[in-house]
Amino acid sequence: MTTVLPLNLQVRPITAADNPLIARVIRDVSAEFGLTADKGYTVSDPNLDRLFELYSEANSAYWIVEHEGRVVGGGGIAPLACSAPDICELQKMYFLPQVRGLGLARGLALQALDYARQQGFRRCYLETTASLTRAIKLYESLGFVLIDTAMGCTGHGDCEVRMLRTL
Repeated sequence: MTTVLPLNLQVRPITAADNPLIARVIRDVSAEFGLTADKGYTVSDPNLDRLFELYSEANSAYWIVEHEGRVVGGGGIAPLACSAPDICELQKMYFLPQVRGLGLARGLALQALDYARQQGFRRCYLETTASLTRAIKLYESLGFVLIDTAMGCTGHGDCEVRMLRTL
C-alpha cells in the first residue's frame, strides 16, 4: 500500500533500491543525535545496508517516507528474535529534520502496529535511548510502557530504554 501525504510526502513499502538511501538516513540521524561510536554507541548494525532483504522475511514490513522523490525516513516491524511468537518489534524509525513534526512518525507507527495485528502479533516491543526524548514521548502516547528488562535478541546493547505495548 502506498500513502500520499501533504507536502509531496509519500509512504510506501521499501524496495531493494532503497537500501543505501535509508541506510544513509539512519546513519545521518544517528550522528545528529550523537549516537556514534566515539560517544560509546555501537553503530555497526550488520543489517543496516540490507533492510529490503531483512523486511522481506515473513511477518515483517518496512515503509519508506519520500519527499519529492527523496528518501527522508522510514520505519518497520518484524518478529522479535528469540522471543515468544506473539511479540513483534517496532524497528528503525528514523526521520530527517525537514519532515519531523508533521505526524509522520505517529502515522507510520500506527500503520506498523495495524500490520502487526493483522499478522497475529499480540504485543509490540521496542528499544531506544534516553536521549531521544521526543521519540519516547511519542511511544508513550501510543500506549507503550517502560519495562525494566530487555526482551529478545535485538543486539541493541546501547538502547537502555525498553518499552512494550499490547496490541
